[in-house]
Amino acid sequence: MSDKKRVESLKRRYGRAVAAPKHGPMGGHGPGRRASSMGKGSPKNSKATVKRLLSYLNEDKPKMMLAFFCVIVNTVASLAGSYLLRPIINTYIAPVDGSRGDVAGLAKGLFVLALVYAVGVAANYAQAKVMLSVAQNALFKIRTDLFSKMQKLPVGFYDTHNNGDLMSRYTNDVDTVGQMLSNTLVQLFSGALSIIGTLGLMIYTNFYLTVVTVIMIPLMMKAGGAVARRSQKYFTAQQTSLGAVNGYVEETITGQKVVKVFCHEDIAKEEFQILNEDLRDNQIKAQFFGGIMGPVMGNLSQINYSLTACLGGLLCIFKNFDVGGLTVFLNFSRHFSRPINEISMQISNVFSALAGAERVFAVMDEKPEPAEDPDAVELNSMEGHVVLENVTFGYHPDKTILKNISLYAKPGQKIAFVGSTGAGKTTITNLLNRFYDIQSGSITIDGVDIRHMKRDHLRKNIAMVLQDTHLFTGTVRENIRYGRLDATDEEVVQAAKTASAHSFIMRLPQGYDTMLEGDGANLSQGQRQLLNIARAAVSKAPILILDEATSSVDTRTEKHIEHGMDRLMANRTTFVIAHRLSTVRNANAIMVLESGEIMERGDHDELLAMKGRYYELYTGLKELD
Repeated sequence: MSDKKRVESLKRRYGRAVAAPKHGPMGGHGPGRRASSMGKGSPKNSKATVKRLLSYLNEDKPKMMLAFFCVIVNTVASLAGSYLLRPIINTYIAPVDGSRGDVAGLAKGLFVLALVYAVGVAANYAQAKVMLSVAQNALFKIRTDLFSKMQKLPVGFYDTHNNGDLMSRYTNDVDTVGQMLSNTLVQLFSGALSIIGTLGLMIYTNFYLTVVTVIMIPLMMKAGGAVARRSQKYFTAQQTSLGAVNGYVEETITGQKVVKVFCHEDIAKEEFQILNEDLRDNQIKAQFFGGIMGPVMGNLSQINYSLTACLGGLLCIFKNFDVGGLTVFLNFSRHFSRPINEISMQISNVFSALAGAERVFAVMDEKPEPAEDPDAVELNSMEGHVVLENVTFGYHPDKTILKNISLYAKPGQKIAFVGSTGAGKTTITNLLNRFYDIQSGSITIDGVDIRHMKRDHLRKNIAMVLQDTHLFTGTVRENIRYGRLDATDEEVVQAAKTASAHSFIMRLPQGYDTMLEGDGANLSQGQRQLLNIARAAVSKAPILILDEATSSVDTRTEKHIEHGMDRLMANRTTFVIAHRLSTVRNANAIMVLESGEIMERGDHDELLAMKGRYYELYTGLKELD
């Protein structure tokens, strides 16, 4: 594979594209990789993006008006200060009537000049402070909306999008937007105001010299536009490459143990080098075209200044143009070029911010979980009678995973799913939680279709213990209480005892108040799993799902976990997914799935008597894939 193709392949995986399912919620038939529409290409509708960004400033309109008023004051003070040089020079330094200069008058004139500039400095300080507050308020709302939206997105979104790229939207892309809101908007307004005011004063000072300056404007604008068009493309590519690098770094750090176990360090460095070089190349191009704007406009400004000075000198000699007027006009000429230069340089920041904003808004525009049924209900007391009838489902419309699945579980029963990887076992549990909605058939709990049940209510009544444990930064007590936030300390301790976790917790340095960091890195895998079981126990949910809960621990630890799970499963409707068939011998019913269909069903003894697929799996005649 060529280097260019390899770069694009890696960027599809870690940047604009998505990661494969991270925790196996789809078994072997998850949604898999797909091209994401987020952050792809250059901004599609810059006008709409700008309008949407400005909507976050609506609540701060009074502050915005104050900031722009300060900009006007600063601009007027700057222009007035520049023009005051003309009467000072003509009256006190080089009087037009040929008399000697006036030192006392010059001191008074300089004092007035300093006072005018002081007003401008104060206005500029106030503007900067106000706009900083406005920008941070807007960023606060953007981050809040982004985070709130991500809480509403379906599980399928996270199964198909790279964590690092999403984090890049929170940090790098939002930061570029903040830079534009705090600096660029004001500079664009200030620049436009300066251009208009300076042009007016230039015409008032000398019309002929103004014509020379105005002639240079189209040339400067054309040069700036040419550079801006190139920089827009590269700034968009820069943001995309940055997201790809962040995605790769996040995944590599998370899976560092796997990288080392399989001696993948060299390949990881090579792939990172490829992504890093792509980011470097795009950043060089973006920064080059963004940085070249200043020199290009500056050189054109110098040409304009030189032409104006030459022509102005001739006017002083042959047309009696005053020296003060020439000095002021040359100052205006330089002042006139500066805002054009600044505006041109800010264009690159605008494109970078728009590219980042579109990536942020792309997440906000993702479809949330389907709206609740208007007549959605909550059960007064869920007992846990679960029925699946002719359920058909596929993550993609053209690929069916489950085919006419029918089963029932009575309150207190233990139902086990066994079968090859990708048979659809975990998919069934995802459908019970309504992480995905079925295409046909029905799933009912206590006689109520779960599509007519409020999602929060449904999920509060279903506890899950997954193979991949996840603990949050906080105390052991807080992590257990995550299962039910209003649980008392006594209930937390009782849940830990139910999960056989109390004894090891009491051996920790601060017991239940021991801080856990880095996903519980200071605990063993078995201990983390026991805390997950305790979290499920404290929820008091009548339905329990155990998805490969003991597959990643040793046999001795598995026994402790099984004791905890046995107490946890008491009086609960339980669905168990396990590769170790010894853990499901006591199940009330065992469902053997293959290719999305139930091949066999019955208890352990019945299935052994059939001498079918389960018999082969249990006796080892044919191992699980």
